[in-house]
This record gives sequence, structure tokens and C-alpha cells, in this order.
Amino acid sequence: MVQCSGLEVAYYRVGEGPPVVFLHGAAGDGRLWQPQLDVLSDAFTVVAWDEPGAGRSSDVPASFGLTDYAHCLAAVVESLRLGPAHIAGLSWGGTVALELYRHHPDLVKTLILVDTYAGWKGSLPAEEVQARVEGARRMLAAPPDEFDPTLPGLFAGEPPAAYVPLLDAMDAAVRPDTMRTQLALMAEADQRDVLPTISVPTLLLWGEQDVRSPLTVARQFQKAIPHSELVVIPGAGHVSNLERPQEFNRTVRDFCHAHS
Repeated sequence: MVQCSGLEVAYYRVGEGPPVVFLHGAAGDGRLWQPQLDVLSDAFTVVAWDEPGAGRSSDVPASFGLTDYAHCLAAVVESLRLGPAHIAGLSWGGTVALELYRHHPDLVKTLILVDTYAGWKGSLPAEEVQARVEGARRMLAAPPDEFDPTLPGLFAGEPPAAYVPLLDAMDAAVRPDTMRTQLALMAEADQRDVLPTISVPTLLLWGEQDVRSPLTVARQFQKAIPHSELVVIPGAGHVSNLERPQEFNRTVRDFCHAHS
């Protein structure tokens, strides 16, 4: 555990070598990165955090903001003496990665932005943001025994059978207050001002069939971030690290080796 602003922040750590820090999406925790923890640890120090409010970490305070997430992530990187590290974020985790770069660029060796957003407000049409906010409101208003944190459109097809038990376990561990905080922050975030300032090597890793953060968003990132590289994973949706782990791991491995 790492202490940050009175919170305990948990993490998984395996392997030795250049550090790669993975940031999960909303309604998830560090276990989302099991295929990466298993495979990439042969050549890298692989760390996957449970952000505040997720997994084994402390509950997220009601007043927690995006900057607070970034500062807690910085505390993890600094406490483990990992920086500068390869920082990889999926979906909401990529938004957190961008906020880390805004406030702590010295801790970032490269960015790996996976099926992500510069906040919903910064990446999606206003009507889509509004539809997602309304959907989140309905989800969070459900009685506790009917609460289902599964977001629509995560996979190109059915969830990979090998990871269904893992997905079920993460769903069962989701805290409604965490989900409320994450989605509210995501809806209001607009980080387009950060993108042109990024000076570290940046990999944009996208599922070809992602409907939550479609390839149009990836193209926006590619246009705004100097010298960024876009790799599209065929047949993958939003959670490409689970749906196509071999292609995902190979791409991350090659990129990190090239910039280590």
C-alpha cells in the first residue's frame, strides 16, 4: 500500500526491468491487467494500481477530483521509485494518465493511451455526453440489489470466455460512490489543452471496433499530440487488452523497448 492524502492505495507489482504502470478504466481495478501482469513481467517491472475507490484501495472521498487522482498516482510512482515510467491508461485510466502528465510530467517517460478520451467533454459530441450522463444516472438510481455497473459496448462481440470470471469479480466489487465520481468527472473533463503540450513518445492503441471511444477520437489524439503513433488492433473493441491480449502485449512490448 502507498499512503496518499490519508488514503491507502493498493497496487500489483511483478517483474524486473523498465517500469510500466497500468491504469484501469471505470468499473474496474488492477485485475483488469492480468494478461499484462502475466506476460510482460518477463522484461518489465509491471505495476497495476487499484485507484482510490477501487479494488483494495480506500474509498474515494466525495470531493475527490481528477487532479487528486493524478496526485495519488504520482505518489505511487514516487513511492515505488519507478519514475520516469511508461504510463498506460485504458479509457478513464487514460484520462487519469493525461492529468498525471499535466501535473507531473517528470514522472512520465512515455504515454500509452488505450481506447481513451481527453474527457468525454473533450472527445465526444455534446449529445453523446448527455446520453451517457443520463444512462449513468439511471444506473446509479437502481436499488442496491439491482445495481449493474457494466457499461455498454465494451467488446466487439461477446466478452472473451476466459475472462468472464474476472469481469464478474470486478463488477461485484464496484462501489456505486466510486462509479458516480468517475463518471461525473469524465463527463466534465476537457483535456484538449494538454494534448499539444505532450513531448514524450506517445502510443495510441485502439480497438478497430471500439464504439465507446471510436477511431474518430483516436484520430483527434493523433492530430493533436506531436509525433504520436497510432496502432489499431483488428477485431477489438473498447477493452482491447482483454479481447486481443497477444496483439496488445506485443505492441506495448515493442513500443516500450523502443523507448527504454
